[in-house]
Amino acid sequence: SLVLKSLQCIDEGGEELLVLASMTKAKTALVGKRACCEAIQMFGGIGMTDEIDIGFFLKRAQALINTFGDANYHLDRYGRLSGY
Repeated sequence: SLVLKSLQCIDEGGEELLVLASMTKAKTALVGKRACCEAIQMFGGIGMTDEIDIGFFLKRAQALINTFGDANYHLDRYGRLSGY
């Protein structure tokens, strides 16, 4: 829902785009990392090997999470933009 709201804000030219962008980036980073870690737990130790694709997805998710700031950066930015 955050991604959809952010995209609508881009289309409408809303003023809250910076806040929504940080909220969206932080949430997607946290969810992406959690999803990959849970998948590795389901596969067990073999999930970290190159025999199963989940190891690739974990590496790719980590690269995307760190692109343009990680979750902690965007949570801090969201707090500053919100007046905290």
